[in-house]
Amino acid sequence: MNQLKKKHKVIGITGGIASGKSTVSDYIKSKGYPVLDADIYARKVVEPGSQGLKEIVEAFGEAALNEDGTMNRQQVGSIIFNDPKKRAILNGITHPIIRQKMNEDRDFYLQTTHVFQDIPLLFENGLERQMDEVIVVYVDRAVQIKRLMTRNNMSEADAISRIESQMSLDEKKDRASVVFDNTGTIETLYKQIDDYLQELS
Repeated sequence: MNQLKKKHKVIGITGGIASGKSTVSDYIKSKGYPVLDADIYARKVVEPGSQGLKEIVEAFGEAALNEDGTMNRQQVGSIIFNDPKKRAILNGITHPIIRQKMNEDRDFYLQTTHVFQDIPLLFENGLERQMDEVIVVYVDRAVQIKRLMTRNNMSEADAISRIESQMSLDEKKDRASVVFDNTGTIETLYKQIDDYLQELS
């Protein structure tokens, strides 16, 4: 009897600000696995000449453009920051294109290997249902505050405010299939990833 073909997995990676998600993604990438980064796709869909940017200009006017034809992020950001309707319009333009491009690349790589998708707002956007597993990069709150203050040169109050504007890492941890605890050293983190990848292969 033929052995059933082993199914390659789609694995989401998420976390919180200053939790070390990028460190985990970079390390997994260095091990030869494709890691599709939602932030990179988000930048691609508003590149000069793209359909996404064309639609943004139609929705927000010429002020959405810089002189060099790139998107004026500051201007668009200030428009959507306090206006949920405008934010919904922007997301309605960009999110379907991002998802389409990520899904095309995911399906291409899935033919030969497991695929990781690095998505900051994975739970917030209900994308866990599209994943076989979800990795949450967890860090203790006190460490998270300290790292964010150091990394972004922020006051403690500003760091706490940024952290509290996101879904809590404890909630994400509870909803994860796999948790990488990044409260300790980088070596401890890499050991957790190595053990996970060994089981995966």
